Amino acid sequence: MKKEDVLILAIESSCDETAASVVKNGRTILSNIISSQIELHKLYGGVVPEIASRKHIEKINQVISEALSEAKVTLDDLDAIGVTYGPGLVGALLVGVTEAKAISFAKNIPLVGVHHIEGHISANYIEHPDLKPPFVSLVVSGGHSHLVLVKDYGKYEIIGRTRDDAAGEAFDKVARAIGLGYPGGPKIDRLSKEGDPYAIKFPRAKIQDSPYDFSFSGLKSAVLNYLNGAKMKGEKVVNEDVAASFQKAVIDVLVDHSMKAAEAYGLKKFAIAGGVASNSSLRTAMEKACAERGISFYYPSPIYCTDNAAMIGVAAYYEYLAGTRHGIDLNAVPNLKLGER
Repeated sequence: MKKEDVLILAIESSCDETAASVVKNGRTILSNIISSQIELHKLYGGVVPEIASRKHIEKINQVISEALSEAKVTLDDLDAIGVTYGPGLVGALLVGVTEAKAISFAKNIPLVGVHHIEGHISANYIEHPDLKPPFVSLVVSGGHSHLVLVKDYGKYEIIGRTRDDAAGEAFDKVARAIGLGYPGGPKIDRLSKEGDPYAIKFPRAKIQDSPYDFSFSGLKSAVLNYLNGAKMKGEKVVNEDVAASFQKAVIDVLVDHSMKAAEAYGLKKFAIAGGVASNSSLRTAMEKACAERGISFYYPSPIYCTDNAAMIGVAAYYEYLAGTRHGIDLNAVPNLKLGER
């Protein structure tokens, strides 16, 4: 390790993954440890905040020890500690924030709080050394559907957002309705490969005067109405066709709004991020749309799409270089807005 290298230990605990990572110089991942709670929350059909918080407490020291060990470093080698402090589940966030503050205080190293969505966007830097701002990014997950203008490292402007359900949330609700269970996104992605995406005509919402905003509540309701109608009439429901038609409706809107934004802002770089960014059909559709317009398309590997600490370490590095520092009074902010400090 060279003396000029910047080593950051990152912690992520905003929802149901307890994660720790050691990142070197913002682009090299020395370790990325994730303890997932998916199997636990499957029993309840979604994340139970209280259970998630307790599990974080059980696992956080373990994942940090593993991350340091795999990276072959100690706490004394670190230049800073980065941690997600919002948005997310308040109890879950508090576990990570409290741990990060304790290490920062005990070892007298800088503390850098990171916005969770900034982390997702920054995941694209890990495998794409050529990617630098400015570019447009679509962040799609269970809790977020944002179109973001990335002006510079750490400088963002939200140009589009969901008015109701996030894309991932709609996936989970529709998956539950057709009996697939939780988590819905990967299951609908798999099932839709066996269905006809043109079998059922579901709506694509457009919001007047807000060309980049999203709305998935009406689509979700249309799917539920279709299922209820078929049940009342005694008609057979082909789940594969429902999944494929629903997924195509979501993807059509995401691609349409994203390409309009990239063209309107005159940017030839576009990146996707967040859990839904690992959806194979979304990646294929985005790749085709970008190629048709001469836009370079970037996306992280699936391991960096879902919640992880490596992406938080990357974001923390650029915040650290920009002079961002937080004190021992750093708190969890469950509704933190992108760009807030």
